[in-house]
Amino acid sequence: MTKRWIRWAAVAVTAAAVGACHVGADPNAPRRLTDDVSVSGQITVASVKSLKEKGFRTIVNMRPDDESPDQAKYAQMQGAVQQADLGYGYMPVKATGSIPATSPKSLASILATMPKPVLVYAETPDRAAQVWALAEASRPGGLDAAAIVAALKSAGVKADDIASQIDARIAKRPKS
Repeated sequence: MTKRWIRWAAVAVTAAAVGACHVGADPNAPRRLTDDVSVSGQITVASVKSLKEKGFRTIVNMRPDDESPDQAKYAQMQGAVQQADLGYGYMPVKATGSIPATSPKSLASILATMPKPVLVYAETPDRAAQVWALAEASRPGGLDAAAIVAALKSAGVKADDIASQIDARIAKRPKS
């Protein structure tokens, strides 16, 4: 138990220092978690083309329609993404409450089948990153807990509230 706390504390301190680099940055700018996955807050129809120019090949929308009056609806984003000749995934996850048990599995399926690199967006990068973390923790051969938490922290995303879920999913994931 003590070793786990020491490990988490070391990762948290290191990652917090790296995450501090995001202070003052555009909250909706893509934040890299791995070579294949980045997260962001709300994007716009107009930003899809620039995201393609940045190299993204798939965009995953986690915003339920009508979550906010200023967001593009599912069909608008799908049209813009398809017009840009990018892959599109849609898996709405409410911004409040616990992450539905099916969300990490759905995201894992999208990530396994769609062209990479992938941008996953929600109202804020936190929700998208947390769903990714749970999906990654469940993936056979996925990153270990320290690497997942470090990726979250380096992207400026809080990991404390899902750390125990990450450990539990890693303990249950099939061996690769």
